[in-house]
Amino acid sequence: MPNYDYECLECGKRFEVFQSMNDAKLTDCPEADCAGTVKRLLGTGGGIIFKGSGFYQTDYRSSSYESGAKADKPPEKSEPKSEAKKADAPASVKPAAP
Repeated sequence: MPNYDYECLECGKRFEVFQSMNDAKLTDCPEADCAGTVKRLLGTGGGIIFKGSGFYQTDYRSSSYESGAKADKPPEKSEPKSEAKKADAPASVKPAAP
């Protein structure tokens, strides 16, 4: 149940009331010596506070989800051995021109 802020139009008193959203708005000032009417003020609402290091989609993944994701991943292709040897061989060195 939310808190509602009210202000008396006669005496200017501001007060807060904890009431259900289904309850009717208050109309009379709660001060004993004031017979003014009150209006409900617009509230800012409750703020959301996130505590912790962060909230990421992958923070709460189950182990069964992770194993299924690995199974769905296509296998990596390995290079043929002849191309791998060529890439590992040192390039010929040319002398620098003066």
